[in-house]
Parts: sequence; C-alpha cells; structure tokens
Amino acid sequence: MPRTFASSRRTYFSSFFPPGVKWLLIVNSAIFVLTYLSPTLREEFTVLFALTPRLVVFNWTVWQLFTYMFLHGGVTHILFNMLALWMFGTPLEQEWGTRKFLKYYFYCGIAAGVCDVGVNAALHNWTTSTIGASGAIFGLLLAFGVLYPNQTVLMGFLFPIKAKYMVMIYGGIELLLSIGPNTGVSSLAHLGGMAFGYIYLKGRLPRLHLPDWRGAYRQWKLQRAKRKFQVYMRKHGGRGPWVN
Repeated sequence: MPRTFASSRRTYFSSFFPPGVKWLLIVNSAIFVLTYLSPTLREEFTVLFALTPRLVVFNWTVWQLFTYMFLHGGVTHILFNMLALWMFGTPLEQEWGTRKFLKYYFYCGIAAGVCDVGVNAALHNWTTSTIGASGAIFGLLLAFGVLYPNQTVLMGFLFPIKAKYMVMIYGGIELLLSIGPNTGVSSLAHLGGMAFGYIYLKGRLPRLHLPDWRGAYRQWKLQRAKRKFQVYMRKHGGRGPWVN
C-alpha cells in the first residue's frame, strides 16, 4: 500500500520531534507561559516547586528535585534550554528509545539538583532557589559528546565545532564559574548533571529500572479475581481454596 501524504508528514514530524522530546517541550513551554502571564501563579510555583535547600533538607519537599526542572526564569532561559533539548535530545532519543532517554534525562536533572542542594547546604545558603532544566540539558550535552564525539555541531548555535571539544569547553567554563564569584547561575548543577551522565554512561552506576506499574496492576487484578472466585466457591459448596 502506498504511503499517504498524511502518514509521510507524521513520520517526518516524529523524526524531528520524537515523543519524549516533544512532550518535554510542550510541558516546559506550557508551564512557562502560565507563570509568565500570571505573576501570582509564578510566585506560588516558585515556593512549591523551585529547588530550595532549606525546604528539601528540613521539610522533606523532595519533589522539588524533580519539579524545579520545569520552571524557567525568562524567555532567554527557556529558549536556550529548549533549543538544546531539541538539538541534542532528538538524536539521543532516536538512538536509545523514549523510555531510556527520559530515564537518563530525569536522572541527570535529579542528580544536578542533589548537587545543588548539597553544596548550598554546606555553604549555609539555605534560602536560595534554583529553577531550570539546565542540569538535565548538560547531561544530554555530555551524552551527545560521548556517543557522537566527531559530529560537528554549532556551539552556542553559532560556531561549528566537534561535539567532544564542545563538551570539554562547556565543562571547563562551568568549572571556572563554579569557583568564581556568584553569577546567579547554578554552575554546580550543570557540572552535577554532566558528572552523573558520564558515570552513568560508563556503566559505573547500577542501572536503575523504573517500576513495572502495568505488570503490578495486572498481578493485583489477578489476585483479586482469585479471591473473589474462592469466596464464590465457598458460598456455593466448593471445597476451596484451590486456586494457585
């Protein structure tokens, strides 16, 4: 059967925006628009979902290690993060598949958040708030450099350079920024995302597996059906239980 124009267009679109990248772009952009249009909502989201060491350590708001990745401080902030997500995330998702890509993305983002909280807590910067997907993005950048070291990319979206050199340069810049004066950018989170990504890809961490919620739900339904059947057999003179 010949391919229709609609199916060809869907294939072309999905090759540029695979599911994981597409939904990350949509969710991040939607949250940014909502908070940009409503200053009140932005303040509430910052209190609840931005990464704040004092709240994470003392109030156990551990969800902030995940939610801070979906908040951004301005148009430039989200624009560059989303462009980098699309540029480096698309080939990685096509290489790995959506599940592995999303696991890696969120693991890097959470690891970056842990580094940020740990260092700020050690320096007694308890009330600082961190937002943005940059920790996860730097993890993607590192993975791209490891998997496609000789691929020519546009550093800063302007200058052609091999991926491995771009990763080295960005890593060096973030290291210098982390030991320099405070710029308002969490370079330690960036380095944390890159460091975790490198260790994870090199196999020096145990592979973490997401729970099989679908399988657990099927098992629960099966057990419930067995119990109902046993009750039915007892009520109707059966000898049960006999179901394994």
